[in-house]
Amino acid sequence: MQVVVVDPRRTATCDLADLHLGIRPDGDVALFNALLAHLNQEGKIDADYVDAHVSGIDDALDAAAQSSAADTGLDRHTLGHFLRLWTQTERVVTVYSQGVNQSASGTDKVNAILNCHLATGRIGRPGMGPFSVTGQPNAMGGREVGGLANMLGWHLDLENRAHREAVQQGWQSPAMASKPGLKAVDLFRACAEGRIKALWILSTTPAVSMPDAGAVAKAIRAVPFTVVSDILARTDTTELADVVLPAAGWGEKSGTVTNSERRISRQRAFLPVPGEARPDWRILSDVAGRMGWADAFDYAGPEDVFREYAGLSALALQFGRDFDLTGLADLDKAAYDALPPTQWPVPKAGTAGGRFFAQGGFYTPDGKARMLPITAPVHSATTGLRLNTGRVRDQWHTMTRTARAPRLNAHMAEPYLEIHPEDALALGLHHADLARVRGAGSKAILRVLITPNVQRGQVFAPMHWTAQTAPAGRSNPVIPAETDPASGQPALKAAPVTVTKFEAGWFAFVASTRKPDIARPYAAIAQTETGWRAEVAGHKLPQDWEEEARQLTGQAEGTACVMTDPASGTARISITHEGRLTGLVFAGPGPVAAARAHIVSLIGTETPALAALAGRPRGDSPDPGATICSCFGVGINTLRAEIDSGARTVAALGERTCAGTNCGSCKPELAALIAAAHPMAAD
Repeated sequence: MQVVVVDPRRTATCDLADLHLGIRPDGDVALFNALLAHLNQEGKIDADYVDAHVSGIDDALDAAAQSSAADTGLDRHTLGHFLRLWTQTERVVTVYSQGVNQSASGTDKVNAILNCHLATGRIGRPGMGPFSVTGQPNAMGGREVGGLANMLGWHLDLENRAHREAVQQGWQSPAMASKPGLKAVDLFRACAEGRIKALWILSTTPAVSMPDAGAVAKAIRAVPFTVVSDILARTDTTELADVVLPAAGWGEKSGTVTNSERRISRQRAFLPVPGEARPDWRILSDVAGRMGWADAFDYAGPEDVFREYAGLSALALQFGRDFDLTGLADLDKAAYDALPPTQWPVPKAGTAGGRFFAQGGFYTPDGKARMLPITAPVHSATTGLRLNTGRVRDQWHTMTRTARAPRLNAHMAEPYLEIHPEDALALGLHHADLARVRGAGSKAILRVLITPNVQRGQVFAPMHWTAQTAPAGRSNPVIPAETDPASGQPALKAAPVTVTKFEAGWFAFVASTRKPDIARPYAAIAQTETGWRAEVAGHKLPQDWEEEARQLTGQAEGTACVMTDPASGTARISITHEGRLTGLVFAGPGPVAAARAHIVSLIGTETPALAALAGRPRGDSPDPGATICSCFGVGINTLRAEIDSGARTVAALGERTCAGTNCGSCKPELAALIAAAHPMAAD
């Protein structure tokens, strides 16, 4: 198997790749247009398949031929290698995710990929095809039930009158919306303009996750009545709500989810529903009942909802759509509870599941797939940098749950800005400085991480941190609210920005049993096994370090031990209460160099104040260093010591330290450590 990674930035995924294509941002259309043109030039179009099952190829080929390969940002040799590899390998799977979808040209990117698979008949057969890896594990299921503002369930169209009337009859509803609702960006613009009088937000935190997030929060405040359903009482979005409805969490509710291979899986509760929380279907039904529709929403349990959903899939068959669950429409509660993972379609008679498209049969009026002429986006000249946003290994979306896990926080405890060494040099930035990133009328302050993993002219920042965890370190407020004109998908992963050094008067690292005070120009907090940790920076040097330390740690009581060095401007403060360390602060005029994992481990112990203020372990207790393996808490210094003593493979490191033997997500970093020490040994 050959693996090609297409990404402007070098990530851990590239370590398993045979070829990394560091395209320019939004260079995907140019790349797949170049591939389509190459397939045509090499005589690799499957004429029989296309003639029988595809329309629009001539226009698509013309558009591809006019596209410039230079817009990929790749050199001729690298691009040629990819074109030959794809062309000469029959079994090709093109896996794409948010880097393709979350773009102002996301629909074009997907269609450019589909064009290449359709033109060669590489679809619907084992080992080949376009494969969308969605941002949520139930994204397929959400669309099947009509979870978008412009669609009905069962793959039916809201704007199709016959579809609307059929669903209305099936639901026995007195009225149906005849126009699509507003998509996300448009919805919050309408909120800001006063056109939305009531807003109900379920299972999301748009005040964090939307582009131009500051404007979104302001728009939510402008709505006269806002309801938020969530599993947590306090998020950036619940802070804006008039009413918060406590919802049941993932492990507390029962239902089904559907993944990208159309596999329906029963989700069974393994925890009791706490307090007054209710599953979403029950909350919606109860509100409907209060509005006078109790009979229409008289579901006894999730199995009733599923039966209705499966039964009405007959409507999809009526209109020639692919969705069919009619074989599950009569499940009783016991059969629903015992439902094994099942791939649809599930007809009343015949075999369930199977593959689509190998023999044609696309779900269009003439049964043919549509190839579309795609034009690569025009890249405007910018004088600043281009921001790319994304995920880090151990956090999930807006951190509402993962930030509550100390082991996950240990790997990456604050937001950061990856920047190329030459760009950092030009801007006067050094490793661990703070940088101010400006864009979309807003700004963020991020820790500088200098790395060649990003190309010159580009920077990268993670999108997870919130006002609860890093008020100044949020990246989405600097992303403009641009959308794909066809899908309405926000372009969340790209923005023109300017970057300058944040001139702080002082920096500090804080560890405390209590949640630190983050009312500072820069602060990022994270939970630990014994309390909290924080990175803090301010403008004016404090006059009283003890008072500042008590404010930072929230420790009004206890005995403080203060060590200052007027020559260097550094200060170290410990706070002890009833014989135990409850707070530690290490501060100075520049970024603080300290053994953070060790300092955090001292909180709550009876370590003497002077020993704690040393900031590093004694000689008989080596400092493990920054955490690499979150599962087992293995630090970088421990791993380097094992590599120096003979561990030459990732497996050997696992045997000696357990690192990489649980979830395995740290294995690329383990391999990189081995390669750095012994370039020929890493495996």
